[in-house]
Amino acid sequence: MSDELVAPETRGVTVELLAAVDLGQEIEGMAGRQLRMRKVTIAPGGVFGPVHDHKDRPGMVFILQGTITDHRNGIATDYGPGPGWPEDRNTTHWLENRGTTAAVEISVDIVRA
Repeated sequence: MSDELVAPETRGVTVELLAAVDLGQEIEGMAGRQLRMRKVTIAPGGVFGPVHDHKDRPGMVFILQGTITDHRNGIATDYGPGPGWPEDRNTTHWLENRGTTAAVEISVDIVRA
């Protein structure tokens, strides 16, 4: 069984909304959407789960501190600090911090308002 099917529930995660822009006011055809930027902190041993997808919610991640393990397609990949990963319509994954220090990411995505 792949790790995508047995991802634990979210624990040890804090999310802070840093900014949001109403895209309906900026771009024709984007009514009801917003561009948001969040700071996500995952404590040591923390999990950002369960398995979730990014259909209709594209984004990008940048790791400020620590290492985050991204689980997708049966593969665990460590990122950080520095550029993280894209989250497109084909992304189905979950995240964890296997390290001993907090991992901090900046996540920017387009969501329904």
